Amino acid sequence: MLILRKLSFWLAVGGVAACVALVVRLHASLSQPIPPPPIAPAVSPFAHSLGSDGIVEAASDNRSLGVPTPGLVMSVPVKVWDRVKAGAPVLQLDTRDLQAELLPERAQVKVAEATLDRAKGILARLEAIKDPRAITPEDVQLDRGNVAVADAQLEAARAAVAQTEDLIARMTVRAPIDGTILQVNIRPGEYASPNAPQAPIVMGDIDEEQVRADIDEQLASRMRPGAKAVAFVKGDSRHPIPLRFVRIEPDVIPKVSLTGASTERVDTRVLQVIYTFHSPKDRPIYVGQQMDVYIDAGS
Repeated sequence: MLILRKLSFWLAVGGVAACVALVVRLHASLSQPIPPPPIAPAVSPFAHSLGSDGIVEAASDNRSLGVPTPGLVMSVPVKVWDRVKAGAPVLQLDTRDLQAELLPERAQVKVAEATLDRAKGILARLEAIKDPRAITPEDVQLDRGNVAVADAQLEAARAAVAQTEDLIARMTVRAPIDGTILQVNIRPGEYASPNAPQAPIVMGDIDEEQVRADIDEQLASRMRPGAKAVAFVKGDSRHPIPLRFVRIEPDVIPKVSLTGASTERVDTRVLQVIYTFHSPKDRPIYVGQQMDVYIDAGS
């Protein structure tokens, strides 16, 4: 019993000592000055401003190109950073089924043309007969009807060919604007679908870029059209970038552009404001980068 009492006593003393050491360490750590952040935060140049997070986009808005119908990808003649002109092909779907349909349709056009020529020949011979005893007006009218039917059949055959050719042309996805390829998310041999969650091709005009700033809906009433603004690329608080006002989006939407900060609110709605800027020549700014945007709120 005496040994157990002594052991309990020393265990209690050890526990008290450990607690005292822990308190001393905590006190020492709290008394040390908090080190400055590795990168100084950006500071608004305006006396009263609206602060916002912004996402860099192409000045033409990022164009997510889709496909008109599900199909096998045969070729992707572009790659990231390629500059393309409006109308240039950027993706080719499989057209072999449509090409197979086109062969009999074109043959049908030739048959219809021959039928029409034959009907016209018969009518011409009948109309050349001057003796009313050799042919009746009803015979001539009947052959004229045959010519009209043959002509309609030819038009229908040509329309079928034109329709199939249009469907074949749609299988080539073309650039809607002059711009730069930003993403290529599909490869030859893969299956493309209009309902795919990710666009196969993303492009935009990045000769000039824009930033889409999210203003909390509670502060939206302070946003004035044409307000001055500056932006700082995340991690660079020394180089302000002047912005030029473009527009205020008319629809307040749920916030979808997230920065990943632990304190960021994601259950809010925002007013989106678009500003454009010229990329500095000495430091490139890429589509998708985040920016700290400060908008002059006046007084």
